[in-house]
Amino acid sequence: MINYPIKRKTQVKTTNYANLGMTLESDIEATNTYYLNHGIAVIHKKPTPIQVVNVSYPARNKAKITEAYYKTPSTTDFNGIYQGKYIDFDAKETNSKTSMPLKNVHEHQIEHLKQVNQQQGIAFLIVHFKKYNEYYLLPAKVLFAFWDLQHDEEKGRKSIPYSAFQEQAYLIPFGYQPRLDYLKIVKTKLF
Repeated sequence: MINYPIKRKTQVKTTNYANLGMTLESDIEATNTYYLNHGIAVIHKKPTPIQVVNVSYPARNKAKITEAYYKTPSTTDFNGIYQGKYIDFDAKETNSKTSMPLKNVHEHQIEHLKQVNQQQGIAFLIVHFKKYNEYYLLPAKVLFAFWDLQHDEEKGRKSIPYSAFQEQAYLIPFGYQPRLDYLKIVKTKLF
């Protein structure tokens, strides 16, 4: 706080420039753009299917959707092809220091990832632990094991512990170009 001679109090704001407002999805999209521009892979974010119900036209060239509904539950966030292999994955973030809640993953996403696995595609999650600023590639088989434990009445898990990420997932280093080079891990650990 700064006190001026005329007794006016002014707050001095500090700005945190870390990540400059980037989110996990935008970091992945920047990475995917890098992969595409360098001929490494073709991976895109899937649009969420919506049904437009109402549109406002405040000006001739400024249509604005005012009401819309999801048509169907979306499957996962990203899919594409890398070295002849189909890739399909979802991005998740957690504020927890100890785990990623399984409620962050929906049953229809699990079913979709299982179908991708059955067709020999490569399925996984990219999980950002915000408190540690760490990014992990969690293979689908690890996700499925914890998902199945959730429905086991004796063991009933509600989350995947952070320790499981450290032991069974792969840390993705954050860089400049590409930001999250997850395909390096896919190539060495999941092919």
